[in-house]
Amino acid sequence: MTIEESIQHLLSKREEAKLGGGTKRIEAQHKKGKLTARERIDLLLDEGSFEEYDMFVTHHSTEFGLDKQVFLTDGVITGHGTIDGRTVYVFSQDFTIFGGSLSETYARKICKIMDQAMKVGAPVIGINDSGGARIQEGVRSLAGYAEIFQRNIMASGVIPQISAVFGPCAGGAVYSPALTDFIMMSKQNSYMFVTGPKVAKTVTGEDISTEDLGGPDVHGKKSGVAHFIAEDEEEGLMLIRKLLTFLPQNNLEDPITTECTDPIDRKEDLLNEIIPNNANIPYDVKDVIYSVVDYGEFMEVQRNYAQNIITGFAKFNGSPVGIVANQPNFLAGVLDINASRKAARFVRFCDAFNIPIVTFVDVPGFLPGSAQEYGGIIIHGAKLLYAYGEATVPKVTITLRKSYGGAHDVMGSKQLRGDLNYAWPTAEIAVMGPKGAIEVLEGSYVAKLETEEEKAKYIAIKEEEYRDKFANPYQAAAYGYIDDVIEPRNTRFRIIRALRALASKKDVNPPKKHSNIPL
Repeated sequence: MTIEESIQHLLSKREEAKLGGGTKRIEAQHKKGKLTARERIDLLLDEGSFEEYDMFVTHHSTEFGLDKQVFLTDGVITGHGTIDGRTVYVFSQDFTIFGGSLSETYARKICKIMDQAMKVGAPVIGINDSGGARIQEGVRSLAGYAEIFQRNIMASGVIPQISAVFGPCAGGAVYSPALTDFIMMSKQNSYMFVTGPKVAKTVTGEDISTEDLGGPDVHGKKSGVAHFIAEDEEEGLMLIRKLLTFLPQNNLEDPITTECTDPIDRKEDLLNEIIPNNANIPYDVKDVIYSVVDYGEFMEVQRNYAQNIITGFAKFNGSPVGIVANQPNFLAGVLDINASRKAARFVRFCDAFNIPIVTFVDVPGFLPGSAQEYGGIIIHGAKLLYAYGEATVPKVTITLRKSYGGAHDVMGSKQLRGDLNYAWPTAEIAVMGPKGAIEVLEGSYVAKLETEEEKAKYIAIKEEEYRDKFANPYQAAAYGYIDDVIEPRNTRFRIIRALRALASKKDVNPPKKHSNIPL
């Protein structure tokens, strides 16, 4: 073969690889409203930046006629490229080849880029669209999944890991995304479950659709498995690009600070009036967040799950932060099992990747009742407490209104190594609310009063007395548990100045193999 012929042979092999499972299967993918594996990579990465690995890899199986079906790439596209000029590693599963099913060689391709990403300290993005393990390969495909899982575990807290699910993700395949930091699903064609509808019906008798068992609505609202739900694949890939603007390349680097023209000392008069006079009337804490962050831009995480607590990313003076906020507009901002889990994982992610945490507190307590107690609210609430206490990144906490009981301690309190703890003058920091406190302290005396009118009048007087003495920020400030009581409209300036002061903070935990967080 001449040089010219060998080059032509190479080019033809490349074209063959780029066709995946062939034009008919590509057309079928498009008819379902799905992009191909390569189209997804092209949209995700900076134009012309993708460097592909292992284009010529094929499987080496002969069972069940596999030796007669051999495709270049073997069903997954792997390599590295850039997003906004920063290196990322990516794999994109190709449903046009064996339904994207995972083989031994397919798994090796993914493991190779994960190993390299760890060596260079760069994020890994996995785009999932697979029918699961390649059954014809038996235990070898299962071993391939386990090899990937092990790398997910080793990479956790070292490099950011992001999963996009743009098709089926079932059986053992779900555990790799579950081990990553963020999961993106699309409203079109995405689903995840450990066992499918047919198995569920056979084993339990439950008749349920694919959508109702593991669709994006389920995982976005009920299970909390998915962190972001996109309208379509294009929006999902753009959201991943946006997410990476808040994250460092790895755990040894800080997030990148960008230029900010939003004035540091911008005052928001709205904040002086946002807290209702009646402590039982809700307001939207997102209005507070939008008012104080750069340009009013906030990227919420798990928007539709456990809406009584808000988590997400924003910037202050160009520097990324993680935000946690109780949401009085939903269940009065109470902490329950789901809210505790959601916020705890988010706090731990921020701490792992050197992202400061800003907390807005308005929490009446933990949700009472047998459902919560039977579900383990004690353990789940302890996760959030543990996450805050373990975190060594800068932590700035602003108490807006209620901060009662154990929930006060949990939400970034001074005793959990909160660095700077501010309160608005509307803050109520106490063991419990005035009504509950009076029932405990004065219940026996109230019972002796003869008329309901006398009781109501006495309780109202005592509640006001309790509120004046205890349900305010000044007693906490008197003990140094609150560093300052601030005017609400100055909140942005005070947060930015706090973060500046804490930029060089150094805090360490005792040497240990690993912690034993209450799971």
